[in-house]
Amino acid sequence: MIRTVAETGSTNADLLAEAGQGASEGVWLRAERQTGGRGRAGRAWTSPPGNLYASTIVRLRPGDPPAPTLALVAAVAAEGVASAYAGPGHLTIKWPNDIVAGPAKLAGILLERADDAVVIGIGVNLAHHPSDLDRPAISIAALSGAAPDPHPFLVELADAFAHWLGRWRGEGLGPVRARWLARAHPIGSALRTGGREGLFEGLTDEGALLIRYADGTNSIIRAGDVFLL
Repeated sequence: MIRTVAETGSTNADLLAEAGQGASEGVWLRAERQTGGRGRAGRAWTSPPGNLYASTIVRLRPGDPPAPTLALVAAVAAEGVASAYAGPGHLTIKWPNDIVAGPAKLAGILLERADDAVVIGIGVNLAHHPSDLDRPAISIAALSGAAPDPHPFLVELADAFAHWLGRWRGEGLGPVRARWLARAHPIGSALRTGGREGLFEGLTDEGALLIRYADGTNSIIRAGDVFLL
């Protein structure tokens, strides 16, 4: 079920509150405009009308893969739908769940948990992208010349997310991880995280980032900002 509101502070905050009141898995909330959108580490997320701002709820069950790997589920779903509009060859996934065109960010995903509920917020630059950030951004309109309507885009995204969630739940992380790697930047891509530069070596079986540094040491990154160089 998709519900749309003209304006709200944050679709994630709204669904976290609804989850605490018993809202079921599979509901989606879309806002035409957000006044308090958030990205990772509490960063503000610019929210002009015409872009996608939406959140959904997953209720964790016994036997599910680790909750943080839902970031990979959301990433492969969002990349697949966005690429159908942006055109082939434009988009890749940057760990763990940013959708980028080269160095420019097209979409971001934010997971927040309350008890057995994980709220997954997805923001996609469909019509507009900010130009005053400390890192580049891009929109589907800038890539393809046309901006998709947010509601049909979300209908497709909800279907794609349900597909990959079903595989994550029924088959484990393996198929999601394989799809993520197929759509990510290439092995050997230069990255920076935690003040150090290294090369992308793939993902662990649990979905953590593998980096190889110039001194030959390897590191497993489970959280933090990662920048493509």
